[in-house]
Amino acid sequence: MISSIPPEHRSGSAAQMTGQPCFVRVTGTRAARFVEFEFAIGDPELAVELVLQFDQFREFCTRHQVRHLTTEEGARLDFERMKWRFGAPGIDH
Repeated sequence: MISSIPPEHRSGSAAQMTGQPCFVRVTGTRAARFVEFEFAIGDPELAVELVLQFDQFREFCTRHQVRHLTTEEGARLDFERMKWRFGAPGIDH
């Protein structure tokens, strides 16, 4: 498969490639060796779940120039997701 991404961007950050901010939200750890986290580009509400070793996680965050979400921002995301999952999206409480 031939990549359409220019060579100078293939090893760069997602923030550089897309021109959008990248976000990380740590959701847990496993076996005291791995970090579980959500990674989002542009919109923290649309994220993928990833698991990396601690040193790989630090490198990943540096490479992609991430902004770590605060506890409050994470709680807001959880609340929005619950509203969609259990009905009543768009209702503020």
